[in-house]
Amino acid sequence: MVSLYAATPKLYPRTVQGVFAKWRWIMVWITQLVFYGLPWLEWGQRQAVLFDLGARRFYVFGLVLYPQDFIYLTAILVIAAFSLFLFTAVAGRLWCGYACPQTVYSEIFMWVERKVEGDRSARIRLDDAYLSTEKLFKKGYKHIVWLSIAMWTGFTFVGYFTPIKELGLEFFLGNMSSWEVFWVFFYALATYGNAGFMREQVCKYMCPYARFQSAMFDKDTLIVTYDSERGEPRGGRSQKTDPGSLGLGSCVDCSLCVQVCPTGIDIRQGLQYECIGCGACADVCDSVMDKVGYPRGLVKYTTEHAMKNGWTRQQTLRHVLRPRVILYIGILVVVVAALLTSLGLRKTYKVDVVRDRSALARMVAGGKIENVYRLQIMNAAETPLHFQLSAQGLPDLVMATENHVRVAPTESLWVSVRLQLPYDAMPAGSHPIVFHIASVQEGGQVLSDLQEKSVFLVPR
Repeated sequence: MVSLYAATPKLYPRTVQGVFAKWRWIMVWITQLVFYGLPWLEWGQRQAVLFDLGARRFYVFGLVLYPQDFIYLTAILVIAAFSLFLFTAVAGRLWCGYACPQTVYSEIFMWVERKVEGDRSARIRLDDAYLSTEKLFKKGYKHIVWLSIAMWTGFTFVGYFTPIKELGLEFFLGNMSSWEVFWVFFYALATYGNAGFMREQVCKYMCPYARFQSAMFDKDTLIVTYDSERGEPRGGRSQKTDPGSLGLGSCVDCSLCVQVCPTGIDIRQGLQYECIGCGACADVCDSVMDKVGYPRGLVKYTTEHAMKNGWTRQQTLRHVLRPRVILYIGILVVVVAALLTSLGLRKTYKVDVVRDRSALARMVAGGKIENVYRLQIMNAAETPLHFQLSAQGLPDLVMATENHVRVAPTESLWVSVRLQLPYDAMPAGSHPIVFHIASVQEGGQVLSDLQEKSVFLVPR
């Protein structure tokens, strides 16, 4: 019987200590403190960061955003995209190796696995062993911890869309809505499956970034690289033996670089799309070089040009600042400056003018023509706002409805406005007008004025 499918062997990454391992754990702590902590922060009388989809309001500390503020989301996505381009052009897959949720949660789940089942060799022996009470206990305990982390992650994720304290109360009382229950378990299952079982398979086969990263690299990009000229030919030797006398390079062929790799590749075979740039192989190789008394840097972050030309660290870093990197930095600075300027000049309210389609124009008492409009006034401030409404653009144009409106904090209000014009004041047709929506204090002092264009229809 011929099998056309070869099962992927399970990886057992070895624990590694070093500079890059420390940075990975620093990023784990930073990202998880932000993710798990933000929903519990309060801003005034509300949650500091809350995306209230039902009310169509997004609260980000002191900002209250509406769907009409979609331009800010666009700017944030542009900043994220060019930041990714910049990091990749400078030092390869930094995002993948240090801050990607798949990497972060895989690191957390593997830490739990090591604490429960032991080091690499102990985990291999446990998986190969026959079913026993010890194996059931360790496997069961590990999965309970994994599921607990996954459930808390799913709960926190939904806490960004439903006030997390209310969500917690609903959870314990069993009053969670169906969509909340679905997303808590969906996100928990995704975390449990991706970080506990799929791990490197997500990076190698599911993530599109691994496929197009080569288009973002060049020969001045810092990548994890094996110095083949120094390391080859590789082979084992006594610590006291001079490798030159045996015709060997610095690589002792210990295969530890493969054992610590979370995607199971051999960095000595050159740059591969599976490499996430985590630097684990560089850490373990430096520790081996220290033990055998050789200089560090057999595996290190460097560029193809630096490796080929034998540049020093300073020369390498000077070439990293090249035109495409400067271009990315320039675009980022411009977009960030534009975003901050827009947020700084942003008014605390927005207005949409919608014509009443059921009655475009009509005759009313007194021989006047009346147009009806609906104004949606959205208060983006944390305090109530008072508004004074007026319309200009045509002679003898009057507002037949109340022109003073109060809108509660972070609320939106639909206001019906009727404008009237004498019958013979203007010829038939569409005439432009301008609504003025002024934010005023209690005494009537105008704080700011917002203008919205519309048209007044005069029938034949």
